[in-house]
Amino acid sequence: MFLMDDEVTGKIKCTLSNWTGVIYKIPRIQLGDLKSRPEMKQSGVYFLLGRDDANQQDTVYIGQATSRKNGEGVLLRVQEHTRDNHADYFNDVIVLTTQNNSFGPTEISYLENRFTQLANEANRFVVRNGNEPNSGNVTEEKQSELDEVVENTKTIIGTLGYRVFVPMINGDNSVDEEPIEAETVLTLKRNIKRSNREIIATCR
Repeated sequence: MFLMDDEVTGKIKCTLSNWTGVIYKIPRIQLGDLKSRPEMKQSGVYFLLGRDDANQQDTVYIGQATSRKNGEGVLLRVQEHTRDNHADYFNDVIVLTTQNNSFGPTEISYLENRFTQLANEANRFVVRNGNEPNSGNVTEEKQSELDEVVENTKTIIGTLGYRVFVPMINGDNSVDEEPIEAETVLTLKRNIKRSNREIIATCR
């Protein structure tokens, strides 16, 4: 995890060893800061995260975007939501894309469908998608590959503090109790130039 602004409330870039995926957590007001990033011009899946003031519930919208002929991609699609009068509920955005531009229409359709299905099953966030996205047609080999992307993404999103995929029990705030192995999942290392300090943190 890389703190792009030297603070946890700012933009965060997340990668894992031996994985071509890359995830960005971006505050809504800082979306324009990433317009020059090549990954933001690629295809990807995105999560619009916020809170519904009417019912005081966490909410998420899950979408996808393909690269366009004008050279724009997932970031432009997210920015289009900011101009929607009905999309003022989200404050943060999470974007999943790749470091090698390997997501095509089949991949992002499957991922959007799977993430929406898992979020609905968890029943912790209000999922604002009107309809369940089409999963597309994937081979079993491709499905196995994409399911690994799903698991890595769930791990990172949970570590970022969003419990979108953590199941609810009987509609309350409890979660399934599963044994957690004492292994490091993610490590954060950051040099703070202004104060000449180094921060190292691990998530288990």
